[in-house]
Amino acid sequence: MYIMKKLIITIACVAVVQVLSAQHLVDIYKKGTVKLVPDSEYAQNNNWTQVFSTYYDTIYGAPMGNRKSIVFMPDGSAVVNNTYRNFYTLFDPDGHFEKEFGIYNNDGKQFKTTENIAGIINNNFFTDLDDMGKMTCFDFDGNYVKTLTLDYIDRKIIPLADNKIAVVGWAIWKSRFRDFVAIVDYNTNEQKIIWEHFTDRCEEDNHCKLFNYSYQFGKAGGIYFSTMPYTKNTGLSAPPMIEFVHNQLVVAISSTGEILIFDLEGNLLSKDKIEWATNYISVDEQKEIQKKSIERYKSIKEPKFVSGASPAENKKAQESLIKQMEEDLARIKEPIPVPVFSTILKDSDDNLLFFGIPKEEGANKFNVWIYQDNGKFVCQSSFECDEYNLSITPSKLVFRNGYVYGLQTLKQAEGNPLRLVRFKIQ
Repeated sequence: MYIMKKLIITIACVAVVQVLSAQHLVDIYKKGTVKLVPDSEYAQNNNWTQVFSTYYDTIYGAPMGNRKSIVFMPDGSAVVNNTYRNFYTLFDPDGHFEKEFGIYNNDGKQFKTTENIAGIINNNFFTDLDDMGKMTCFDFDGNYVKTLTLDYIDRKIIPLADNKIAVVGWAIWKSRFRDFVAIVDYNTNEQKIIWEHFTDRCEEDNHCKLFNYSYQFGKAGGIYFSTMPYTKNTGLSAPPMIEFVHNQLVVAISSTGEILIFDLEGNLLSKDKIEWATNYISVDEQKEIQKKSIERYKSIKEPKFVSGASPAENKKAQESLIKQMEEDLARIKEPIPVPVFSTILKDSDDNLLFFGIPKEEGANKFNVWIYQDNGKFVCQSSFECDEYNLSITPSKLVFRNGYVYGLQTLKQAEGNPLRLVRFKIQ
């Protein structure tokens, strides 16, 4: 989402219940700046070019190797997901590379395709859903245990207590889109929908997909891209976000700022709303973004959208897409809303950090609010790091035992910049 890369990330941290131990991190936040300092004793002597050789993976020339995420085992070992690969990368509790491993069936044969590990439950890993709605469960040695089946697309899956899993799901119905949150029983595969939102589907001639484009040509295939992070009437502008805190499930709706608290049976315990103003992208900002996108695509002298397509086909595709983009430019008539926050992290004191929409590309400084004691914001702070380009997502940055662990890129790196790093919080 291009506009996301041009905004400063603001953060709000929320403690769902009062926790005495949380005072330590809250006190650091109150200083005004949270410094993330790399711990030189962690992950020593790893050959990062070899360990993360998949960082250089590409598909049709587009880089894919940084599509990785991190999951921690109970003993502190870290497992890194490698998207589009059928193996995972294991590091010991001190960050030393141990091995690559896959999933093996009952006959001892390795799975040819795997999904990212989403979490751990009942001493087993469980994956994201595949295209058929199947979740693979396997033990810490990679041995297949069982499969859970759900009939939708997942946005995020997290483990709860009592052998339960929470899923943010999405489905396309005949006339509507459905966003929802479900609690799934790991033992029985039974599920309960605890929150849902429906959005009417639009007709193509209404052109309600704002700045999303596709072009098909012959047997060579086609292309698809978007120039804006927001689409009208194609579901929520951003999916719900979930975290598990103090035996309760937190469901945060970024499009409205609502925070819903559920017990593990799916009963709603409380409902609150973040009070900062909803953000909007103005008409002028939209037009400027679209104009820059148009100029960028016009500047391509020899377009190569799809491998195997002829130069004439690619040129025709470029002309068609630019024409659609110019038509959209004339359709911009009103401001459009953007989500209240972009992502959530849970720190090691069980505060929830709500990150706002970024307003500056590459910024390493973040405004922070702490939300605790029944919804009272108690301070404003910022995150910064000198050595690394911070990627602030739950898949890339994880709080654990007073540290922050991350899959981050080193600013001054020779060769492969990707690192598994542990930060001290100062």
